[in-house]
Amino acid sequence: MLAKPRPLDHIADVDDGIAAKAAGFDALYGHLSPIELIERSANDLFHDEIAAVSSFGADSAVLLHMIAKIDRTLPVIFLDTGKHFEETLGYRDALVADFGLTNIRVIKPDEAALERIDPTGNLHQNNTDACCDVRKVEPLARGVAPFRAWFTGRKRFQASTRAALPVFEAVGPRIRINPLAHWTTSDQADYMRAHALRENPLVAYGYLSIGCFPCTQPVQPGEDARSGRWAGHAKTECGIHLSGLEVSLTDASL
Repeated sequence: MLAKPRPLDHIADVDDGIAAKAAGFDALYGHLSPIELIERSANDLFHDEIAAVSSFGADSAVLLHMIAKIDRTLPVIFLDTGKHFEETLGYRDALVADFGLTNIRVIKPDEAALERIDPTGNLHQNNTDACCDVRKVEPLARGVAPFRAWFTGRKRFQASTRAALPVFEAVGPRIRINPLAHWTTSDQADYMRAHALRENPLVAYGYLSIGCFPCTQPVQPGEDARSGRWAGHAKTECGIHLSGLEVSLTDASL
């Protein structure tokens, strides 16, 4: 059963404190290089209480390669939505082997919730937000619940909605860290080449941001990297980076 969120005013004081802490970390450490940020966060700021969240999508290899250089045992959370491309699942397994990652945590949607909300598996056809909620937002809240912070591979260049992305940000009572926030497409490409990192095979077909197969299309020339996600809809994020996750994370059961 999906967790029932507590009223937001119940946790306002906690959120205010975490927001101030995130802002302080951003001021102190936001200028560091990605590898320095990962090392400082994993070894000092959140030692043994931090994970990474990875979609094993188009840009995932860089962050995972850096994490492996610092700590191959750091937990890496992967949301198995039940709607991934087969190429993504194969890429996940290949990168895990390439980098020697030893702590992959596969989180799946709640079976009872799926049976109740999406019994036919076609919810994405008429309510993409509800589909993402049950297949991504609630599972991620469970996945990061044991930790004080987590890494993502988000970058400012990926979409206009991410243009002001900070390195450290508060999400409910936890902190999300975006070590690559300042990177450009050139930074990304240069690192991939320098370390001979394998690409998700879907990139060669124009998939520059890769989510679930029913809601992902190749990017058209001149469009931003995330334009192929939920094409034809106003939707630009699945919800794991928005306030819905904050509500889930502040539920008493997590």
